[in-house]
Amino acid sequence: MDYAISGSIYTVIVFVCFIGIVLWAYSNKSKASFDEAEKLIFDDEPQQDKRESKVDE
Repeated sequence: MDYAISGSIYTVIVFVCFIGIVLWAYSNKSKASFDEAEKLIFDDEPQQDKRESKVDE
């Protein structure tokens, strides 16, 4: 096999993997885990009391 054919095969394999990752990332099955992951950064913050969070009422 020469380099042109092997390079073309490699490009097609990488492209198929890329499309698979994009489909996985935008699938509805992954939404719940991504929603949970986006809130992880706020888990380390201490919870504020509701009375302390009100400024002037």
